[in-house]
Amino acid sequence: MNSMKYTEHRTSTLRRDLREFGMTAAASMLAVFLMITFVVRPIRVEGNSMYPTLKSDSPGFSNIIGLNTGGLKRFDIAVIRVTGEDSTKCLVKRVIGLPGETISYKGGVLLVNGQAVDEPFLNENFVASYGGKGAFTSDVAEITLKSDEYYCLGDNRPNSRDSRYYGPFKRGNIVCKGAFILLPIKDFGVKTW
Repeated sequence: MNSMKYTEHRTSTLRRDLREFGMTAAASMLAVFLMITFVVRPIRVEGNSMYPTLKSDSPGFSNIIGLNTGGLKRFDIAVIRVTGEDSTKCLVKRVIGLPGETISYKGGVLLVNGQAVDEPFLNENFVASYGGKGAFTSDVAEITLKSDEYYCLGDNRPNSRDSRYYGPFKRGNIVCKGAFILLPIKDFGVKTW
């Protein structure tokens, strides 16, 4: 009899433990789903289009809730979903032009509605290594953005496929903004400039 009660007790305990484990696992998955859907999105920088601001293979997070509550400002870093021939991928670029603006580059100088705008996030030594602003950012013909379009470029202009290649990005394709880099440790933290 004692042996039978002991077996029943172990079976009951095992069922309870499995039920608690299942509930904990389900709650954890729901929390992670809600977090990556509404708060932050895990990212991994691929390629050198944002170098030296962001380095290739750097893992981190980007801000979904900040995008949805604060919108986008000029020079924010944005994660943009693009659909190609075979797949959908995300690009990490910098917002240069905002809806309704006319954007162009002449001699490497950003013109917004005909007025020169400084780009303080560009690394001067890196730009100089390409022969200066004119060689770093080629001329871009004037383009007027629609009410839901953003013009986005990589910080490594000679090595970036961005709005010069894809055209302006629709707001609906921008999934989050900013970058909190985890690795390498020396780059740890929020990257906006």
